[in-house]
Amino acid sequence: MAHDRHRDGTATARRRRMARTIAIANQKGGVGKTSTTVNLGAALAEAGVPVLAIDLDAQRNATDWLRAEENDGLYDLLTAAPDAPTLTDLAVPTEADGLSIVPATRYLAGVERAMAREPVGAETVLRQALAAVPPGRWDVILLDCPPSLGLISISALVAAGEVLVPTEAGIHAVKGLAALLETVDKVRASLNPGLTEVMVLPVRVDRTRIARQLIDTLHSQLGEQVLTTVIRDNVRLREAPGHRRPVTLSAPTSPVAEDYRALAVELRRRAGRPAS
Repeated sequence: MAHDRHRDGTATARRRRMARTIAIANQKGGVGKTSTTVNLGAALAEAGVPVLAIDLDAQRNATDWLRAEENDGLYDLLTAAPDAPTLTDLAVPTEADGLSIVPATRYLAGVERAMAREPVGAETVLRQALAAVPPGRWDVILLDCPPSLGLISISALVAAGEVLVPTEAGIHAVKGLAALLETVDKVRASLNPGLTEVMVLPVRVDRTRIARQLIDTLHSQLGEQVLTTVIRDNVRLREAPGHRRPVTLSAPTSPVAEDYRALAVELRRRAGRPAS
């Protein structure tokens, strides 16, 4: 009887809880945003956390990786077209149990132009769409941003409560953080005071001394904004998109799969932290 009451209480709490929304962003391409979205989402789902990934990139890499079909509905939603579908309408399940995705469309490349023609409020459309998601449908929503700081990425920052920044352990990648962090500060100040935390994730980390030194530099400059988890450079991760499965499924015992599981644990522990 007590167990049933606990189970019912947990279900009720989940129904009332809004999803934790994390924008995965970096204006530099090829730094692991999609890898982070797909594999972190799968690792969280594996741990029993219902996850929705939203592919906001016209290149559609997350959509292809998770074997989803391209869908023009996201274009209609972001441009506030009449009778646009909801995010719940657009979400489709993936092979990773508990992970759903809103597929991208190649026409997202035209969303920026359509949004720019709006006199005011275009950057809030995604936030409004997320607010319409029934509480408890997903516990975590991951926004896979395009490799730019254009209006789609700004919309993701306006909609999110947190930002996760995958960063390669290289000099140029580290230097590129400054522009993104400055943009996050501006969005927080003017459009989204609820953007509570920035998290920096070192990815594709090899065993070289310079990689270790650059990670140490990140920690010294950004402190607790830098996650303790690092994603190691691993052939299994490079192979995973070809298998069209998250690495937790294509190579479940690999070191990099364990890295993403560790990342899922760390993010769950950091939930509810004050603004950085």
